[in-house]
Amino acid sequence: MADDEPNLIDSPLSRTFTCDGITVEVCIYSLDTDPRWVLEVVNENRTSTVWEDYFETDEQAYAAFLEAVEEDGMLTFLDDQGTESETGH
Repeated sequence: MADDEPNLIDSPLSRTFTCDGITVEVCIYSLDTDPRWVLEVVNENRTSTVWEDYFETDEQAYAAFLEAVEEDGMLTFLDDQGTESETGH
């Protein structure tokens, strides 16, 4: 029986990123059935921030992350009352 689940493709741009003493995991991925890329940032408490929009390339996703850091700072990825957050960046 064939596995019908799509495979997750990790971007080589996914990485650990540290700035201003705050470290996050930048996760950029797509499914092998969908060429669009997802951007997710996970802080040290495993709280996830996921962009609502998809990206045409993994480079665009990483650029959006860097833009968020530039505009909002790393504090934007810290826990807000211990809940999982979603952003429309």
